[in-house]
Amino acid sequence: MDEILITLSKLDWSPLFISLKTGIVATIISFLLGIFVAAKVLHASPKVRAIVDGFLTLPMILPPTVAGFFLLLIFSLRRPFGSFLYENFDFKVVQTWIGCIIAATVISFPLMYRNARAAFEQVDINLLYAGRTLGMSEFTIFWKVVLPASGPGVASGTILTFARALGEYGATSMLAGNIPGKTATISQRIAMVIQDGDYTTAGIWVTIIVVISFVIIVTMNLLSGRGKHHTQTW
Repeated sequence: MDEILITLSKLDWSPLFISLKTGIVATIISFLLGIFVAAKVLHASPKVRAIVDGFLTLPMILPPTVAGFFLLLIFSLRRPFGSFLYENFDFKVVQTWIGCIIAATVISFPLMYRNARAAFEQVDINLLYAGRTLGMSEFTIFWKVVLPASGPGVASGTILTFARALGEYGATSMLAGNIPGKTATISQRIAMVIQDGDYTTAGIWVTIIVVISFVIIVTMNLLSGRGKHHTQTW
């Protein structure tokens, strides 16, 4: 116990703040893009839908290091696009917090997209017909009918997206590196201290991220359940 207290007193809390900031920003980006893309894909032809869906889902299936490799090919300063961004806009991705956000967004986006699309597909088509009968625009129907009706599915996607972005390691390590106080997230910190044999610090960080994830999931479940009537189950 004394060892844990001493370790806590000396703990660098920057990985927690970096992880939370990265998770929040990546979730917001994935939320907006996921909803937009999911709505667009629903109106595409089956062949186009299958191709786009497969492409957008790839980061969820491939190892994170593979996604990190492709991100390095795009944003490395030795590559045309990366050097163009840096030379013309002074915009650097590799070994920066922006790299953390991009990596976490790429890896977590498929969860938001898949859940949002599945939720939209479950919306009763009669609700859309009713909205059109009342003279509502397609934009208004989407935001006032479709999105509220698919709320639980979208909420689930948001939860999973944040959890995935919070714990992302592979792609983040390759693109953003592990710079203390700058790009070192909780997952990276856990890996580093385990390599050093510091299991006490690793255990503290593991406990922290487990508690955070559990609290977020419970809170979101309680919020999404508000206003729903209790139903008896057998």
